[in-house]
Amino acid sequence: MIFIYAKEGDLIQKIILNKDEEMPKNILWIDFFNFSNEELYFIEKSFNIKLPNDEEKYNIEESARYWEDKDYIRINNVFINKDTQNNTSTTKDSLAFLLHNKILFTLRNKELPTFNTVSNMLLANPKHFNSGFDILNEIFDVRVDKDGDILEWIDAQSRKLRMDILEQKQTPDYDFFLEKISNLQDLNMQVRFSLFEKKKTISSLIKSDKINANIKENLDIILKDLNSFIEFNMSLLGILDNIQSILTNKIDIEQNKIIKLFTIVTVAMMPPTLIGTIYGMNFENMPELKSEYGYFIALIAMVLSTIIPIIFFKKKGWL
Repeated sequence: MIFIYAKEGDLIQKIILNKDEEMPKNILWIDFFNFSNEELYFIEKSFNIKLPNDEEKYNIEESARYWEDKDYIRINNVFINKDTQNNTSTTKDSLAFLLHNKILFTLRNKELPTFNTVSNMLLANPKHFNSGFDILNEIFDVRVDKDGDILEWIDAQSRKLRMDILEQKQTPDYDFFLEKISNLQDLNMQVRFSLFEKKKTISSLIKSDKINANIKENLDIILKDLNSFIEFNMSLLGILDNIQSILTNKIDIEQNKIIKLFTIVTVAMMPPTLIGTIYGMNFENMPELKSEYGYFIALIAMVLSTIIPIIFFKKKGWL
């Protein structure tokens, strides 16, 4: 499917491509979504251009993320999106952008909230958009805001997780908490990669001769937002490491409690074990073996030798 956004007077129309109809004039944006090779070829032939293929779109080399010549600007980027149904899962969506003759071409395989937002803005405020450069600027502006929302969500989840761990009275479910920390760390690192990628792209766009001063000024504001989000992202790395340290310390404390309990039990059982060992030797010259009450005296001695250390440990506060 291909969506075409064309400006007529003070209005912008959103048109679904129909190859049997005449191509509209004053096109600002051509958005490929779940498109076929036939549709791709039709646009390439109509505009005499070469659009990025899947191999180029997923290329992670730095030189392939932004490329510019006298006719084109090509951009490959990754957008991180949090699943609205499942808060712990995210998607990494690779997109390709191409700017040619002030027309923006975008290629994507999924429904993305950023594109829906920008599409609505185009139709609601057409006077603010006069070329594909304006639309590209708006896409990155909206996308960076959404990255900021994800970082705020990570921050809120981290603070809640920290309180849950600290307020846990019983033995915490360590596997559950470790999994949550790991998921938040992974998401934070994905957003970090995406922010750095956008920073490089926007920095390159600001240097381009094809973009006018007004758009460069807007891009400069977006770049400042990106820098602040990168700093925030760094602080979140520290917060999550701190939470992991708190959980690790709790695990160590729980293990120390168990070891201490076993140590006290072992020490408390040593005297009765010694008494039982002595009177279990059965030497002939042991007067207590012939005593009528020797067995009961030995039992009482064993019980007392167990109770006395426990009372001592309790007074010391070791129990």
